[in-house]
Amino acid sequence: MANNSAAMQLIISLNVLQTQMLKKVDQQLSVHGISFTEFTVMHHLNNAPNYSMRRIDLAESVGLTASGVTRLLLPMEKINLVEKEVNPRDARVSLVKLSDAGIALFQDALASFDIGATNATRGLDQAQIKQLQTLIDAMR
Repeated sequence: MANNSAAMQLIISLNVLQTQMLKKVDQQLSVHGISFTEFTVMHHLNNAPNYSMRRIDLAESVGLTASGVTRLLLPMEKINLVEKEVNPRDARVSLVKLSDAGIALFQDALASFDIGATNATRGLDQAQIKQLQTLIDAMR
């Protein structure tokens, strides 16, 4: 087998780590009936003005394609976590808004997410977490 570069090994290690971390977070969020990806969508909408974003911007924020975010949002719309919203400036632009029920569920899920995040980063102190975040930001 060919020698793996340090960059290749880093990407493989990060992938394994991400999978392990997401399992811990998903486990905590499952009591609310949502996945980490759904939580992430709700997080971005919760932080957006009027709890609303263009679908394409939301897709970019969560790292999905436009069609991927549409597939993710369909079941969320059915259970009233998000709703379609008309753009007052341009009817061709598709907006998605966090519903009142979605806001309430997101607020409830925050504590569970914090527990999952704490479990996933166990072994790191606050300074190390901040340092890792700085390195991740530099890679973006």
